[in-house]
Amino acid sequence: MKIISGSIKTGIGACVLCFNLIIGFLPQSFGQADNDYIKVSSGVQYQLIGTYDTHKLNEVFKKDLEDFLQTSTVGSKAYNDSFPPATYPVKLYRVKYNSVIPELSNRPVVASGLIAIPENGSDSMPLLMYQHGTTFSKTEAPSFPENSMETKIIVSRFASQGYIVVCADYFGKGMSDLPDSYLVLNSAQQACVDMLFAANSILTSKKIKQGPLFLTGWSQGGWATLVLLQKLESLGITVTATATASAPADGLVMYDRWFNNYQPIDAVYLPGCITLQIQAQEYYHQQVGLTASAIRPEYLQASIDFYNSKIDWATFRKLTKDKLQDYLKPEFLASGNTCESPYWQVLDKSQAYRWRSHTPLYNYYGGSDEVVPVFIARLPETFQKVLGGGPTTAVYAGDKADHRATFIYSVIHAKNWFDQFLKK
Repeated sequence: MKIISGSIKTGIGACVLCFNLIIGFLPQSFGQADNDYIKVSSGVQYQLIGTYDTHKLNEVFKKDLEDFLQTSTVGSKAYNDSFPPATYPVKLYRVKYNSVIPELSNRPVVASGLIAIPENGSDSMPLLMYQHGTTFSKTEAPSFPENSMETKIIVSRFASQGYIVVCADYFGKGMSDLPDSYLVLNSAQQACVDMLFAANSILTSKKIKQGPLFLTGWSQGGWATLVLLQKLESLGITVTATATASAPADGLVMYDRWFNNYQPIDAVYLPGCITLQIQAQEYYHQQVGLTASAIRPEYLQASIDFYNSKIDWATFRKLTKDKLQDYLKPEFLASGNTCESPYWQVLDKSQAYRWRSHTPLYNYYGGSDEVVPVFIARLPETFQKVLGGGPTTAVYAGDKADHRATFIYSVIHAKNWFDQFLKK
């Protein structure tokens, strides 16, 4: 039995995302000292780190959106007038909570995340649980919102319109002192479920009732959203609707395509993503020697330094190669021919769609996505139709939509879709 920390005990159980090429900074005025944390029940504590007023929230869809889409195939002008003005200011709280690492015999750990609460005077609001995408720095995470453009975009789109927004930092991100748990399935589920419980403790202390629960996430976060949905359904926790953007639902198939069928569209940062995933798997699944068996020796030290945050992405890229075929060992690439080694077996168990779901689900995908191929993004729709599962729809963001544009498209349309459930 694996444990979800708190009062519930149960079994809890890769892929990639994109990363933000533009890294923000955390102003000294945005945050408070550790001794300003307010403690609530079950090892949960939180601190106010700032307030986004309506002007700040509206600015996110101007300059911030322009910066976010600077490298995209679809510029920010395509989304002019797509976002309504902010209705409410939003208070942002950094959260620390107790959790465990399932892959390491439930070793206790302190994790972190963000809860954003609209200042609308209501004592009951819908709750959106958002799972973030791949990042190449420790504090480019929801609990440091000024460093995370996608977090600001989600807060501005949903919290400013009356949704409570909750985001977990995966183990190894935010305030965590662990190595990055990149695409480690059980740890992803554990971090997100425990963050949801922590958020509910905080809301209870503030006498705010959680309304309907929605899930969404982008890229790595799309994968995390699917495995979180699976866990919540198994626990009998009702999710009203779920939406993913560029979700790598099957890491085994996607990585094999990356490794052995290079396409000109493939993102130059895929070696960075694979570096995080391989070393996370070595650490959390105790596959000693995996990194050295996979990465060419001339790039091994750079990969270790990158995973341990001793060098940044720009330095890592200068020291390595942009193509996985030049970065990884030929024999490791060839292991994808049969996918029988322990590395591939873990990836196969980390799939995020092969169960019979009952929650309404939209999977957004783009025709020019440089990370997640169309076939991979559409797997949940096909699989649920075969099983007769819940209503699952693959939603096309357009021929030109790359990884980031697919995310923005989903942010616009998923909010409108979720709102329909609130009217019923």
